[in-house]
Amino acid sequence: MLVTGAAGRMGRTVMGAVVGAEDLALVGGVDIGAAGRPLSELAEGAPDRPVAAGLEAEIAATQPDVLVDFTTPQAVMGNLLTALAARVACVVGTTGFSEGDLDEVRALCQEHNTPAVIAPNFSIGANLMMKFAEEAATVMDYADIIERHHENKRDAPSGTATMTAERMAAARGKAFEHVQTEHFALEGVRGGEYEGIGVHSVRMAGVVANQEVFFGGPGETLKLEHVTTSRECFMPGVLLAVRRVRELEGLVYGLESLLDIG
Repeated sequence: MLVTGAAGRMGRTVMGAVVGAEDLALVGGVDIGAAGRPLSELAEGAPDRPVAAGLEAEIAATQPDVLVDFTTPQAVMGNLLTALAARVACVVGTTGFSEGDLDEVRALCQEHNTPAVIAPNFSIGANLMMKFAEEAATVMDYADIIERHHENKRDAPSGTATMTAERMAAARGKAFEHVQTEHFALEGVRGGEYEGIGVHSVRMAGVVANQEVFFGGPGETLKLEHVTTSRECFMPGVLLAVRRVRELEGLVYGLESLLDIG
């Protein structure tokens, strides 16, 4: 397995998880900001192979079966194009994909007969939260999502919040009730809105990735909350996708289909 974004916090955690898995092998890492450093400096037990600066050359040198990408919205599409063209299956945790981007990845998977998994969130708990929110959306009339992420996350709202809102709206089949504010003392305090769902993003130090989904009805509220205490929570889902991706066809979006909870 090859990791792009190897020097990032998620990249290091992924490499450590792969090293600890008896049935998987880490063959290389790509990160232009850490090029030349041995992988063993980034993850304990990783090989001493130097981090590569370029993906295409590293694929040719290491011949991986699977690429895991945790990079940036600006880099991920180019990485997918390179990997899928080389018939390397892809597991992607990078967020910020547009519908057009996903359509392009579907076409690339079909053109090169190579599968990919893109998941806004690899946490099993977060995927259960989305499933429960989808069910609650059919019977509750008001809803808001508050997502909190670390200070280095570049996109907003998070892929998890976006996917949660989309699944809730699809399950409900119509927009939620949403009270409009007539006067703002401070612009933007109501956040964004999707099909009547208020969506709010927080970025600050001390947070990994948390999300709350609030539902309101006559005389009651319901809160679904997922709290992440470390990036280790994403690893069971990442390793599941790595082990399963080559059995799949085309693009699979979201982890829920692999968990049989979708």
